[in-house]
Amino acid sequence: MEHFGFPLETILIFFVVVAVSVYLDLFAHKKSTEISLRDAAGWSIFWVSLALLFYGYLWLRFDKSWADLYLAGYALEKSLSVDNLMVFMAIFASFSIRGILQHRILYYGIIGALVFRAVFVVIGTGLFLASPWVGFLFAAFVIWSAVKMLQQPDDDEDIEDYSNHWSVRLTGKLIPVYTKLHLDRFFVRHREIFEGAGGEAADDAGKSAGGVTRAGALYATPAFLCLMAIETSDIAFAFDSVPAVIAVTQEPLLVYAAMIFAILGLRSLYFVLAALTKYLVHLEKAVIGLLFFIGAKMALQSWNHAISDTGVHISPGWSLAIVLGMLALGVVASFVFPEKEEAEGEG
Repeated sequence: MEHFGFPLETILIFFVVVAVSVYLDLFAHKKSTEISLRDAAGWSIFWVSLALLFYGYLWLRFDKSWADLYLAGYALEKSLSVDNLMVFMAIFASFSIRGILQHRILYYGIIGALVFRAVFVVIGTGLFLASPWVGFLFAAFVIWSAVKMLQQPDDDEDIEDYSNHWSVRLTGKLIPVYTKLHLDRFFVRHREIFEGAGGEAADDAGKSAGGVTRAGALYATPAFLCLMAIETSDIAFAFDSVPAVIAVTQEPLLVYAAMIFAILGLRSLYFVLAALTKYLVHLEKAVIGLLFFIGAKMALQSWNHAISDTGVHISPGWSLAIVLGMLALGVVASFVFPEKEEAEGEG
């Protein structure tokens, strides 16, 4: 069986493009100003265009089938990210984080996601290549993710309070916490909080005012606690999304490229979805259906390799068409039938 492998030219182009793009994004948002919907939409278009340019490169330089596998994985990861962003909204609300600080936290959160995704992709594809039987486990994982999404309540009245998340409690045990936001800082020094006071008097004043959890030279702010909740939540999402994308293609480089290009646009997409989420009422249903399809495809593929060839094979072109088609159907349905969802929410 032919493998895409790790062409040096592709690796260099991918990482150079990612590094330059991340730098440009950081430089463009260096000033602490509010992120406008227009700015977020413009950057979202930029990131999607960049992903499509990489698709064109794969098609022209190698073969359309490899390009289709990459694009199907990218579209799937992008759609799964929508559900992640809903959780991010709840996390920001729990810590009362708004505006430019959300963008700063998401920036560092995505840097962490680049690293963790690489680890999960290497482990996941390695396990799959080691034995085709692993595919059945991945298929079960993907279908389980779809079932979990089906079981989620439709109403948003009971939103989890992430300020008491286990990662927040663990961080509080490792480092003292200053319970108030301090500009856009993740950490603040003792003297910056209690300037003008000294020694134990400053510590007592801070505790009595509810400013710090305990005395220390350095304190974590709610911005850092929020970042920890974002990072750990993203790791949990990776357990769902990595097997799903691997179900589309088992080529490590294509899987990683698809996931990274999807993740890089998450910050801009977050601010767009914050404004549009109430309109995309049927998109999650399309994602659920897509996960069931991906799980079945993985199970079929594993059966063909591990047990006996059924003669049924889903080509990269068909996989791409089904992924894009179901997502498009979810978006179109959201705008064609918006009132029905709203009416159910009111009843």
